[in-house]
Amino acid sequence: MPETVRVDDLVFSHAMPSQWATVVEWAAAEGWNPGMRDIGAFFSQDPDGFLLGRLNGEFVSAVSVVNYGAEFAFLGFYLVRPDLRGRGFGSATWKAGIEHAGDRVIGLDGVVAQVENYRRSGFELAYRSARFVGVPKMPLPDNTISALSPVDASALLPYDGRCLPADRPAFLTTWLSERGHRTFVRIVDGVITGYATLRPARDSLRVGPFFANGPADARQLLAALAAHTAGIPIAIDVPMVNGPAVRLMEEAGMMPTFETVRMYTGPVRSHRSERIFGVTTLELG
Repeated sequence: MPETVRVDDLVFSHAMPSQWATVVEWAAAEGWNPGMRDIGAFFSQDPDGFLLGRLNGEFVSAVSVVNYGAEFAFLGFYLVRPDLRGRGFGSATWKAGIEHAGDRVIGLDGVVAQVENYRRSGFELAYRSARFVGVPKMPLPDNTISALSPVDASALLPYDGRCLPADRPAFLTTWLSERGHRTFVRIVDGVITGYATLRPARDSLRVGPFFANGPADARQLLAALAAHTAGIPIAIDVPMVNGPAVRLMEEAGMMPTFETVRMYTGPVRSHRSERIFGVTTLELG
């Protein structure tokens, strides 16, 4: 790439899933450990929410701003190719992505070192998360845990919506049915009290979402994950404001690695945030 390239030379276009695979590789190089087959579910929610910046036809920057309904959007995959950082391409890409959200409130999970930069763009801190990684040491689950069935899948949509600032039926339907994704549900007296999805990733297996009514429900779900993975490490992004979730990870022998920050540009829809024992993904919330 010539040294004379300028920000004005950056050309933006909406990405197709096949093109976004390049961005996923960038994310893997940054240590984000993206899921092996996440792309289909990402694009099912908002196919126009994935933006690529090009210089002379080469992909050099990316950002996703995925719209959930009329009021909420989530920003992720904010990346510039390492050899072109510090030239203003990131700022231009950020601005182009933000435009896609319109007047929606935007959320993001970002690196701690960039908090002040995010604040300058109108984001305010909601909470910190830590990625806990390890082989959970848990007894076998009880008989309230079952693998996802078609009946459970339809029932999970309203449960999922109560745990988040927005509904996401298109995303969730694809996410739950994706090849290699395994979902466990806790049902007590005929009522769903939590669920967790396991998926293959580059390094440790990833868990998300991990939603539960309370610690007892989360404990049984984590036990099911431990039994299913049989000694393979898993990774869960846990909101640090959820004390019971942090204690459960610690008691299971999981170790915190890096931290991120959840930030919003404004007030979000009321939801049961105490049920979030693990966020779905750092890229889409």
